[in-house]
Amino acid sequence: MAHLLGAEALHLEVPTKVVFDSVTLGVAEGDRIGIVGRNGDGKSSLLMMLAGRREPDGGQVTKRSGTTIGVLDQADAFDADETVGHAIVGDRPEYEWAGEARTRNVIDGLVGDLGWDARLDALSGGQRRRVALARLLVGDHEMLFLDEPTNHLDVEGIAWLAEHLKRRWPAGQGALLVVTHDRWFLDEVCTTTWEVHDRIVEPFEGGYAAYILQRVERDRQAAAIEQKRQNLARKELAWLRRGAPARTSKPKFRIDAANALIADVPEIRDRVSLQSMAVQRLGKEVVNLEEAGVAYDGRTILEDVEWRLAPGERTGILGVNGAGKSTLLGLISGDVEPTSGTVKRGKTVKVATLTQRLDELEEHLNEPVRTVIGRLRTSFTVGSGSKAQELTPGQMLERMGFTSAQLSTPVKDLSGGQKRRLQLLLILLDQPNVLILDEPTNDLDTDMLAAMEDLLDSWPGTLIVVSHDRYFLERVTDQQYAILDRHLRHLPGGVDEYLRLRAAQEAASADPSRRSSERSESKSSEPGFDSASPRRAGGAAAPALSGAERRAAEKELASVERKMERLQADIVRSRDGLAELDQSDYALLNAEMAKITAVEDEVAELEERWLELSTLLE
Repeated sequence: MAHLLGAEALHLEVPTKVVFDSVTLGVAEGDRIGIVGRNGDGKSSLLMMLAGRREPDGGQVTKRSGTTIGVLDQADAFDADETVGHAIVGDRPEYEWAGEARTRNVIDGLVGDLGWDARLDALSGGQRRRVALARLLVGDHEMLFLDEPTNHLDVEGIAWLAEHLKRRWPAGQGALLVVTHDRWFLDEVCTTTWEVHDRIVEPFEGGYAAYILQRVERDRQAAAIEQKRQNLARKELAWLRRGAPARTSKPKFRIDAANALIADVPEIRDRVSLQSMAVQRLGKEVVNLEEAGVAYDGRTILEDVEWRLAPGERTGILGVNGAGKSTLLGLISGDVEPTSGTVKRGKTVKVATLTQRLDELEEHLNEPVRTVIGRLRTSFTVGSGSKAQELTPGQMLERMGFTSAQLSTPVKDLSGGQKRRLQLLLILLDQPNVLILDEPTNDLDTDMLAAMEDLLDSWPGTLIVVSHDRYFLERVTDQQYAILDRHLRHLPGGVDEYLRLRAAQEAASADPSRRSSERSESKSSEPGFDSASPRRAGGAAAPALSGAERRAAEKELASVERKMERLQADIVRSRDGLAELDQSDYALLNAEMAKITAVEDEVAELEERWLELSTLLE
């Protein structure tokens, strides 16, 4: 692959520390590189030095003559009177840019719902971010440098961007460098990961999952280094290997060694113990929404919502901006009263909400962190049963990444990510039994996200999460729902099903003549569910099956289960066989992994059918 850009002996200092010391890197055509690391370790600085926007204190960056670089900064700078259309295509005549397939695709994918002549100063932060992305992506750049491109994007926007970047260049052409905390996006787009830490940049093959796999092996070989960080990585690795094995297919080192590392790692959550503790704390009734609806000024936001929250339930909520997610959370917390139907709460329910704002910290801005935490509780229990631990406030802060020196730091001097972590701890120390998280991942790096997930794994209560971070949502919740057309709908197929439903919804909106047929297809793909009755477990009646239909469904279900078991056994044997192959024969390894991936895709399809049949027979 042709060399595009190189950096030699980069050195960078800021007033308080050395950020990089003699870093040498190269970028070739076809590279898709994700940059990860803790906040403050220099990820954005590295990107800007490579892009030529920041001069290093030592060393140099060179690029191939004629190579063009497009850069997306974290801040979107526009003129005050700029319009959407002019910001994206400038003064180019319409006949010119409208004839370009890429430009049309970018405009449709990112800003199709915005007015072409709308002023940017009247748009929200998320809408301005989409305009900035569109302006960059309509250009013809050989290299793209993206700094937190998924900030303010919803799940659909992130999925669109990932698909665009995968298809933007032919294989082996172009280059992408991206700084992001979105771990799903890293796995979906990147084939190489650079970890920025301790003044160096360490390369790993593969996306986020493969990076975690290799990092654990690195930490195992140097077990005395960063012990707490290693434990978090091992736990996350166990989830990745058990929950999404296809993601870890890229590294070339011995997979059996990695499996040995997690042989003694338990399931990420002890669901039986957590459920038992949740029932003890909450009773059997938590929050019941019965035909609940909300309307403002003649506009219906939600209608006919049937949902019975169970003790210990962990649910993710999806929906486009403005769909009614915040209204639904308000119904659960009591901040919003239904205009139709009822909302009933158990007598022992204590709801707490981690909002996108930092209101909980306003009154403590001038106080040291240690004082703020110590005032609430002297101890905090994590885990359950024999695994329960009593932690002091200081130990809780340490678990969430605070150093001993930071305990004396006034709250106002903390970074955005530190304030976010402190906000969560203040809420947890108040001992709620229903916890609502509204976009909790803002300002957190990947290690701190893992720390938050680890803490939530041992929290015994009902958890409701709204997040555009797909990895976090799937990691901490056991099921997902979506708000579609003002109704709450269960998603047995998770985020993938939501994206399919939204795509069908968009297609129907674009072509009204197809709306009824696509709505019919959408419903028939999920037996037993419809938009007005999203959750049968909550009391909605399932459609009656005739005796012959039930027997046929039971027969197919048994057949699907047998086939899944057989294919899973084949996958295990194939993966075990990889260890016996010549590890230097990359072509053979890639061919074998392609076979395994194909079988895993078949298993995934069978799992979806199994869910449909199980739901039908409930």
